[in-house]
Amino acid sequence: MMSVGDILKYMPTATVGKATEIREKDGKTWIKLDHTNLYYDASYLVAADASEYKEVSFKEREKSDGAYKGTGKSIEDLHKMEEDVDISDFVPSGGG
Repeated sequence: MMSVGDILKYMPTATVGKATEIREKDGKTWIKLDHTNLYYDASYLVAADASEYKEVSFKEREKSDGAYKGTGKSIEDLHKMEEDVDISDFVPSGGG
């Protein structure tokens, strides 16, 4: 039986995290892992060794060296890029 605080590995991707929440829905058990903040089907999770787990703070997950989620760009840079895009000259092509 898995419980909150257990270190678990999601077998399809080898993602390792600490269980932060457990829910049951439609006969399935879902466990939320701290590294991704996502729920995983418990049937694909196995106990992992503590040596496989590296604690990552929320701040590190959301922002790394001033870059947003691995893009290498800050949120301000992304907003600026969005403002710089002008699609008014594009003409739709192709049939539908």
